[in-house]
Amino acid sequence: MDKGFEKEGFVTLKIKQSVAKQFKSYSKRLGKSHSISLLLMLEFFDRSGLSPEEQLGPNMQTLELAIKRRLNAMIAIIKDIEKHQTKPTAAMLQALFESAATNPQSPMRVERKENTSAPKFQERIINERE
Repeated sequence: MDKGFEKEGFVTLKIKQSVAKQFKSYSKRLGKSHSISLLLMLEFFDRSGLSPEEQLGPNMQTLELAIKRRLNAMIAIIKDIEKHQTKPTAAMLQALFESAATNPQSPMRVERKENTSAPKFQERIINERE
């Protein structure tokens, strides 16, 4: 008896004899009852979003090729980003650090000296009054 389905009754399905024979051998290979085998197949198609009418190719080669193409496209995008964005930025930073290392006398930061005297227009006014 199938676990979880002990209290459920059986229903008859009408299928062709050749299909029934093929399904019985499939259930034996799975080692499950006919009900569980059919349930597993239905859940697989629901979960994967596949249709039994779709062709997956021998050993899912078509799906594998599609995944490889997408991976190759992603790798190309990452290489392009690295080539046009990351490497030039890294080269600029490296050049800045090297120039700073070769010129230790040049200050890295220039400080502004505050003008403690009065602005020029105020000086003119003061000079005119005198």
